[in-house]
This record gives sequence, C-alpha cells and structure tokens, in this order.
Amino acid sequence: MMFVAKNKKAFFDYEILESVEAGISLQGSEVKALRSGRVNLKDSFVKIVRNEAFVFGMHISYLGTTNPYYKPNERRDRKLLLHRRQIDKLFGQVSMQGLSIVPLRIYFNQRNKVKLEIALVKGKNLHDKRESIKKKILDREAEASLKNYYKG
Repeated sequence: MMFVAKNKKAFFDYEILESVEAGISLQGSEVKALRSGRVNLKDSFVKIVRNEAFVFGMHISYLGTTNPYYKPNERRDRKLLLHRRQIDKLFGQVSMQGLSIVPLRIYFNQRNKVKLEIALVKGKNLHDKRESIKKKILDREAEASLKNYYKG
C-alpha cells in the first residue's frame, strides 16, 4: 500500500468506531495529482445522498501539465464506490445514533487502485482531546528515554 494522505485532524477530533475501504470516482488528471501527493482531506466529510455516498470538501489540486481546457473543480463532490449493503449499514448508524462519516486516509492498494478509508466516528469532548494530548506527550517522552537508555 502506498499512502498518499492522512486526515490527522479526524484522528484528533473523533473517536473512530468502524472503518471501511471505499473506491472513489475520479476524473482526468486527478490520479496523477494524487500520485504527486496533491490532496488535502482536512475538512472533508462523507454524506449519503439518495442511496449513494459522496465525499465533500476533499481538495485535489491539478498539475501544471493538466490540459488547460479541461480542469475539473478541485473541491467537487466525488462519488464513493461502495456496495449497497455497506451504504445501508452506514446510513442506518448515522441516522439512528447521530454519528458522522469522515475520510481517514487515501492510498493506492496493491492493484494500483485509489482507495479511500472512511470511518464511522463519534465526536470527542474537550477532556477526551486533552487525554489524547497527554497520552501522546507521555509516549514521546517514554520513547526518548528508551532511546537515551540504549545509547548510553
């Protein structure tokens, strides 16, 4: 797997309950732009509209070599390729439990297909975010002390 981009903000702001791999419908030179890492997942989210899943707010900037007459909108809504059962399951959990769906990572799988990892998430409270910051700091300090221990 070749990871292209990761939504770090989603890992901090949300508690991840379940993740699903989805294909994504792209146009023109967007795949080439993805290969060069020109994607931003920061403020993107997934919405289910008329039994189809779409990702909103994902920014894929085009390359300088793109045909000047055909440049797709960088922030357009992109359709996700999921099975009907997966869409129904996600829609049921979002509507019943008040959860959200956000993209976590975009990557190329072993067959060189672009995949988007989306997750069913629940928002964290402020004290949960503080806990995750403390945990991150403690892990970093422990790793540094182990590094110094094995050096000397």
